[in-house]
This record gives sequence, C-alpha cells and structure tokens, in this order.
Amino acid sequence: MSLTTWLALAVFAVVYVLIATEWVHRVAAALGGAVVMLLIGATDAEHAFFSEHAGIDWNVIFLLLGMMLIVSVLKRTGVFEFVAIWAARRARGRPYRLMVLLIVATGFLSAWLDNVTTVLLIAPVTILVCGRLGLPVIPFLVAEVMACNIGGAATLIGDPPNIMIGSRAGLSFNDFLIHMTPIVVVLMIAFILMSRLMFRDAFRYDPERAASVMELDPREAIKDTRLLVVSGVVITAVMVCFVLHTALHLEPSVVAVSGGLLLLAVSRLRPAEVVKDVEWETLAFFTGLFVMVGAMVRTGVIGDLGRTAAEAADGNLLGTAMALVFGSVVPSAVVDNIPFVASVSPIVSEIVDSSGGTAEAGMLWWAFALGADLGGNATIIASSANVVVVGIAEREGHHISFWQFSRYGLVVTAVTVTLAAAYVWLRYFALA
Repeated sequence: MSLTTWLALAVFAVVYVLIATEWVHRVAAALGGAVVMLLIGATDAEHAFFSEHAGIDWNVIFLLLGMMLIVSVLKRTGVFEFVAIWAARRARGRPYRLMVLLIVATGFLSAWLDNVTTVLLIAPVTILVCGRLGLPVIPFLVAEVMACNIGGAATLIGDPPNIMIGSRAGLSFNDFLIHMTPIVVVLMIAFILMSRLMFRDAFRYDPERAASVMELDPREAIKDTRLLVVSGVVITAVMVCFVLHTALHLEPSVVAVSGGLLLLAVSRLRPAEVVKDVEWETLAFFTGLFVMVGAMVRTGVIGDLGRTAAEAADGNLLGTAMALVFGSVVPSAVVDNIPFVASVSPIVSEIVDSSGGTAEAGMLWWAFALGADLGGNATIIASSANVVVVGIAEREGHHISFWQFSRYGLVVTAVTVTLAAAYVWLRYFALA
C-alpha cells in the first residue's frame, strides 16, 4: 500500500477512536477527519463532492433534509402527541407491550419506506410516549432503530444497500420478498424476545401514570386540522412516489426534498420556524463521514476488505456465502453500509458470474445483503438510521453514547447474523 493509503487508514482509525470514546464531539471529529483526508491527498474536491461512489452521497443528504422538513411541519399539527397517546392506551401503559408495539410498527414501516424516513416519523412519537409514562427514552429508541435495520432488509426499497444490490444484480421487488422477507420475519420475532431481556431495566410500570394516560383523549392532541390534512396529502404522495420511484425515474432524494419544500410552501408557516428544527448537526456528520469513507474507497481499502472476505472461501459456494454473510458485518459496522455495498457489490457480481451466474450462484447476493443490512445494527455509525436517531435523541436532551449503543448492537448483530447464516445454509444448500 502507498503512503497515502496508510495515512488515510491512520486518520480513519483516529477519528473512529474519537467518535467511540467521545473525547471530541462526533460532528467535529467527522468534519475534522474529512478535512485531513483532503489535505493528505487521500481524496480531492472532485471525488469528495462529485463522485457517485467515493464522495458525499447527496441523495442521502437531500433525502434526510426533505424528510426533516416534512417532520418539522407535521410536528406542529399535534399528530405525534395523538399517536403517542393512542400507543400508550393501546399498550395499557405496560412498557414491554409498548416496546413490542413500537418494534412491530417500525419494522413494518421500514420494509415499505426507507429506514431513515421511518425513524424520522417514529422517534418523535417514542420520545413523547415515554415522557407520558415516565419511561427511559434511550432503550426504546435503540430498540426501534434496530428493528428498523432488520425490517428494512425485507424488501428492495427498505434499505439503501438493497436498492444498490437490486440494481447491480437485476433483482426485482418480488425477488426480495421471496428470499429476504421470510428470514426477516424470523429475525423480528427473535429480536422481540431478546428485547425482553436486553431492556428489562427499562420496563418500570407506573400504575398512576398509566391510569392518567388511559383517561386522555387522543383527538384533543390535534392542534391544526387543516395543516394535518394538507400534510397527510403531501406525505401520501411522497410515499407513493417512494414505492414507484423506479417507474417514475425519480430519485427518493428528489421526491423527499420536493415534498418537504411543497409542504413548507402550503403550510403557511414561517420558513425560519420550520428550518430551525432540521437536524443540521446530523447532516454535517454525514457529510464528514461520507468524505472520509470516500477516501477509503478511493484508496482501495474498502474494496480490498470485501475482496479478501470473498476470496477466503477459495471458490467454494457455501464457504463464499458464509464469508459474505459474516465478512460483510465488520466493514458495515465500521463504516456506513451504503458506501461499503457500493464498493464491494462489483466484486460480488464478478464472483457470481464466475460461479455459474445468477441461476447457480444467485444466493450469494442474498448472503451479501443480509450481512450488510444486519451489520448496520452493530455501531452508531453503521447505518444512516442510527445516526439520525442519535441526532434526534441528542436534540431532545437524551445522549446515546457509542458504547451504550454498541453493547446492545453487537449482541443483536451476532444473533441475527448467525440466524441469517443458518437460513442461507438451510434454504440454499441443505434443502436445495
């Protein structure tokens, strides 16, 4: 490796330690690391700002911005309070029952929306309902974002890595339903059972608070009926366009930012009031992270990691499948799984083609998708949804540390990836 590559690795390692230890705020660490990557020549302005695979992913940035604008307007209707009261009443104030309800709702929504959109909609509800019942917020947010990463693996549009894999491999929406949804259902059930143990300290039932919530009327929480109706129309149109974005030839980012600006225009709200609720720190963190990871892509580090994992099995399909499931987890946990999949999917395509094409070795794509998607639960920076939830929590005064997240995430990742590997072996080898 060249001196620049070694320097890039050193910079990335230092920034990762700073984020993990929280010696420096994660935004300052990511932006500082991006600047150093530019100064040492690991990347340049052209790659950092304009490269599709080795720079800032503007589709993700503008998708987030558009959905944050929508959520900011929607918050002013009182609908989040409505849903929070409804959920608390539905769970009858029982904390574990409430967590299961939120996990199932999040997992289902994330399969049909992208997972970032899902957490942007669900997280504010969670903070409100936990406040009503006097429950600790962080365990519920962590459980939701993990359910989101698991549920998003079920469909083509649920998780950005799936969209990239589907495009590269020529896989349809129905292909994902057939191959990915069965194991995701199993993983969701396993996660619900695990949550009972992992978050048991958070299940403090308060009969008085529960009784007071049961007396509330959710309809009284609605503050602006007209704005709620307008928001509902715009959000419905945005969701339909998300599902049909390939047929409409519109990027999800274009759909989101168009919906956000349209809703801002017709809401009659002052733009300054709406814009101040945008998670600018989260967007800045993503910008720095994308530049750093792009430098790792450009220097060939990420590609080498994926190639090493795939070649470790030496042409054996079962070994290759297992290498892709387990080998995709570590890089996806260390860097965001979006750039990882973008850089490694061409390698997987070559392996599939050299092993008989999709008809013979197509299951390698499912092994790759499972490893990359589920690896997103391991650390705070492993998936876009994690970063967004941490930003929302911090804005509301609830700090989620790197290790607080990872002590749950690493356990969940280990269990779900092991089950996913068993599924790949059982479905595509033992019962094939």
